Amino acid sequence: MKINFIFLFIFLFALSGCKSTSSKSAKIQNQAQSVSSSGTLVIKPIVFKKGIHVRESVKNECDLTGKLATYIKKNSSRQFTKIITESNSVPAKAQVLSIVIEQVQGSGGGAWSGAKMVLIKGKLTRRGKLIGGFRASRYSGGGMWGAYKGTCNILGRCVKVLGKDVSKWLANPTHNALLGNA
Repeated sequence: MKINFIFLFIFLFALSGCKSTSSKSAKIQNQAQSVSSSGTLVIKPIVFKKGIHVRESVKNECDLTGKLATYIKKNSSRQFTKIITESNSVPAKAQVLSIVIEQVQGSGGGAWSGAKMVLIKGKLTRRGKLIGGFRASRYSGGGMWGAYKGTCNILGRCVKVLGKDVSKWLANPTHNALLGNA
């Protein structure tokens, strides 16, 4: 009887400790969300660097610039109260993200023609003042069943993960950051 009481006491004590720990972590998480979930992010139209060679079919059919902006917006939606991807005017207190695609390796033939790669460079500003900058790249061979995927599908995998990389960086932007496989 006495042993059952001791086990019951230990069990209840352990439960009370778990409850307070989880409520503390929830408070910390809510504070972190409230700090980062403020303000507006403007994602300027993503462009290809002038002078780089990118196959016309990749530029015209893969929509890497549009997909990258979409993935950044999707993955950053909890960090900002508003995200604008197409705007001529920038709100005064908004953070502005500018990205240039500096290199694309994407021969036709899907995975049969080798791995695909996308390299981007970006900067974050507010009121013209530089907050941070990064360089990021991702490459993929197509993953499972890659031999049956096309070039745009594989490059799409690259920009999807780059969108996640940039979103994580936006939570704590630094200067000269290297993201992904960079």
